[in-house]
Amino acid sequence: MRTSDGIEWLPAERLGQWSVDSRLRPWLIGKGLLTGRLRAAWGARFELRPGDLWTGLLGAQIRRYLPTDDAAGLFREERLCCVERVAVITQVIVPDSTLDAHPWLAELGDSGVGETLEGLCAVEYSAYEYAWLPADEDLAARALRDTGHAGVWARRSRLRLRKAPFAVQELFLPGMGDL
Repeated sequence: MRTSDGIEWLPAERLGQWSVDSRLRPWLIGKGLLTGRLRAAWGARFELRPGDLWTGLLGAQIRRYLPTDDAAGLFREERLCCVERVAVITQVIVPDSTLDAHPWLAELGDSGVGETLEGLCAVEYSAYEYAWLPADEDLAARALRDTGHAGVWARRSRLRLRKAPFAVQELFLPGMGDL
């Protein structure tokens, strides 16, 4: 779904209004750290692969979502894989002011952001929001490149680390519920 300024993100209570594959739904709405849930389900077949890391402009929608006045920030992608197959792509969006307060967020290396934050006491999480991202949406287009799929389900959450905001978006790739 699209609105005039991009994608319409739904709160969890409205997700039931949309058709979601029954094998994917538990992964979308499940409680707890996704990386931990995947490790438990897939065991030695699970692999977290750090993806691209770049700086860029924050779109109007993400600035309103966080909220932040920052025009730019750091973007980090992680790939959650099962036997070499990418199942989930995670994108972490860290506004410049948050990066100034917590520069170590740019230096996670091979560590996943979720597992790194799990041990910290000063992290606040918002409820998840969900969206169907069509294949021509920027984030979905990168994830679905050359696959022929129409789109992908995603969820996002706002986080605050000692009051400094950032966002995590997770794209659940087609076939993820089959793994």
